[in-house]
Amino acid sequence: MAQSYFPSSSRVASPLPVQMPQSEDIHSKMEDVQEKYLEQKERLLGAIDSAKTILSDLRIFNRDSWVVRYPQLRDQSAEESTPVEVSTSKAPKRKSIRRSLSFADDPTFQTDVVLTPARKGMARSMTLASIADETAEEQSNEEDEDRLVAPSDAADFHVFRLDLKLGSHGSSSSPAALVSQLEKASIANLLDDRIGASMNHINKLRQRVEDKSSKVLVTGDLNAGKSTFVNALLKREVMPVDQQPCTTAFCEVHDAADNDGKEELHILKEGIPYSREDESTYTRADLSELESIVSENENVQQMLKVYLRDARSPTESLLSNGIVDISLIDAPGLNRDSMKTTAVFARQEEIDVVVFVVSAENHFTLSAKEFLWNASNEKAYLFIVVNKYEQIRDKAKCRRLVLEQIKQLSPRTFEDAEDLVHFVDSASAFQKDSQSFENLESSLRSFVLVKRAKSKLTPASTYLTHLLSDVDLLVGANAIVAETELERALEDLNRSRPVLEKMKNGREALDESLEHVEEAGSSRSRMRTKEILNDALVRVGQGKLGVEVSGLNMPSYPGFLGIWEYAREVRKTLLTSVDIAVKLAEDEARKITSTGVDKVFQLGEDHLPEGVERSRRVFMPEAMFSTDKLARKKARRQSGALLAGGVYTLGISLGQRPDMLETTFFDIFDVQHQFRIHFSDKSSEEEDPSLTALSVASVGLGALTMVGGKALGVRGVIEGIVRLTDLLGNQTARKWAAPVLGALTIGAAVYFVLELPSSIPRTVGRRIQATLVKENEERVEDASFVEAHAGRVGRESRKVLRLASWDLRERFRNAMEERGREVRGAEDMERKARKAVEWFREVEQRAGGVRCAVESIAEA
Repeated sequence: MAQSYFPSSSRVASPLPVQMPQSEDIHSKMEDVQEKYLEQKERLLGAIDSAKTILSDLRIFNRDSWVVRYPQLRDQSAEESTPVEVSTSKAPKRKSIRRSLSFADDPTFQTDVVLTPARKGMARSMTLASIADETAEEQSNEEDEDRLVAPSDAADFHVFRLDLKLGSHGSSSSPAALVSQLEKASIANLLDDRIGASMNHINKLRQRVEDKSSKVLVTGDLNAGKSTFVNALLKREVMPVDQQPCTTAFCEVHDAADNDGKEELHILKEGIPYSREDESTYTRADLSELESIVSENENVQQMLKVYLRDARSPTESLLSNGIVDISLIDAPGLNRDSMKTTAVFARQEEIDVVVFVVSAENHFTLSAKEFLWNASNEKAYLFIVVNKYEQIRDKAKCRRLVLEQIKQLSPRTFEDAEDLVHFVDSASAFQKDSQSFENLESSLRSFVLVKRAKSKLTPASTYLTHLLSDVDLLVGANAIVAETELERALEDLNRSRPVLEKMKNGREALDESLEHVEEAGSSRSRMRTKEILNDALVRVGQGKLGVEVSGLNMPSYPGFLGIWEYAREVRKTLLTSVDIAVKLAEDEARKITSTGVDKVFQLGEDHLPEGVERSRRVFMPEAMFSTDKLARKKARRQSGALLAGGVYTLGISLGQRPDMLETTFFDIFDVQHQFRIHFSDKSSEEEDPSLTALSVASVGLGALTMVGGKALGVRGVIEGIVRLTDLLGNQTARKWAAPVLGALTIGAAVYFVLELPSSIPRTVGRRIQATLVKENEERVEDASFVEAHAGRVGRESRKVLRLASWDLRERFRNAMEERGREVRGAEDMERKARKAVEWFREVEQRAGGVRCAVESIAEA
């Protein structure tokens, strides 16, 4: 915002004569000025309210919708270029500054931006360097217009600056020193506090703009001559003056007319709001007691109200000017102690005009520079008094050095140094007429009274300008973040959403495929087991080994005397072959299951998206059908092994079961089998019923055995012997006895010599087969030996495949849930980022409207 002064020819160089016509002209002119001032004030109040609304919305948006980030702009290490930001409008081109944008809470985020300083009618803008480079054109040769923000401050905050320090004094004054150690939410809270403080300051600004009076703060370093300067303005020795610091209180001087024309001193009570009508809020004292009160309470921060009468005419007096109520505040020295310095800093918020008194001998100290920097955030124009100037020998050098410092501290003040910077000696103003001091008085009266829009409204408009500039910087940086987040969210959606849709569409197919693999593997293991065991039982029933394996052979026939042991060894060998057949079926099931597990893993490769960790489980086929608990625990401890095991059931280790190894007489002579062959319906027999001589003898021997065996009983045997004796007593019977006995003897000899070595394996095999079928029928309803083991092996295969399928289903489900969360998170981020981009653009437009209103006030 630029504020123009009246032409130099219209400056008030000396008190106006008191002729009536001229007085009427002056009052008429002042009425015009006052009317214009009131119009500007109303417009400024509207701008203040709009700015406050923007800050309020920014705080709400920061709290509820988007964590506003605190940007940091750094100079690029490489040689800076000056690209041009081009807009579609016909606005003059503006030189831009390339900066590196980062955020203290996120060191990974860093990008190059082009920052365009604020100008008249234009906001401070920020653009990605890549975009600015694409739209860059040749730089215009037009002269730059006056900037609202100094070039040195173009890339920094004014009001929102987080001026925080860490460690010992002077160890760090950079915001990054603290901010980099905080989380994003903590930084947002700090920024929210700063915005809240700005809103409070705006409220004070509004009160100050609405206030019809004007407060003039006279401050400076110790022994700069502040009290002497105040006395010179008042043309009275009121404030205590000494070579040592003596003003330790805030002395606020008012016109006695505000106190019913009485000159007196009011000592305010701490913590109680002052009211002149309420004497309980202050203590009265005489003006002559001022010096003693100040000196006796040197270590106590006091607030004093001094009411004075000024006998001079309104055209000469500052207090009694007839236009505006003026209060003149004499403040303690800045560098006396930290508490009083802080108090001065706090009071300047309610001050309209700052008159800064600096000693020509010492120039600006660090405390003075810090105060002026802080005051310049709001007050573009400062009234500076260089006191004790007459005592300087090299006045030109002093003037040059002071003006150079002012140029750095307050550029606007330097631009109008002729009116706002005065080199005087306040002490000599009482002794003689001082033209320099008269010029100072005239300029101060003009600045406070005539140019009141500049002295009273300009601080508020300057603060709004800096505030809106900070809003532009903050909003611009966060808009870049929001756009970056939006692009990232869209990229994530383009990557995750198709994967999620593919997984949703393929979930049913995966389940069907896994069920097919489970069913196929289990069925194949079951069928293969049935094939192997059926074949083994058929062979055993024929007296052969269930499976041909190396190292397992039928025992040799030891002769008639070892026939019982021979039958036992045959039984054991045949049972062992059945055990081996079961194990062979289990080995086949392991191969089938292993193939099924490989298919499950391949389904995982086909259906699981990239980036999802595949199963690290290792299938151990040897763990299947294992009953060794220690071995199973050891296998389970191995990384992610797929385990499945069975228990001993029928057919497992049959060669070691005592009940199955028990040998009976019927293992040698299977009478019932022979009887079924020769006397039952042949059509129902599967075995060959052909008869041989040996078989006839075998039948005879079997019949004889059946007759003389357990089937007849002891009584039957005795009766048979008696009948045989009777038969032998018959002569005809004795005649046939010898041939029959001979035939029987020959048949028995032939049977024992030729038939028993081959018939015993078949007899034992048939009995083993019958025993297994009978035992399993008792245990499992409608289940044979083969079916029992086929079911067991099938269940074991299904168990392993189901475990592998479950693992894949869980990984698929987790992966789909993770992709779902990614999609939902990206969608949420897209909505938030899109909303943030739109909101930041809206705030830019609103801030631009307020800025135009403020600039129009300055131009009026």
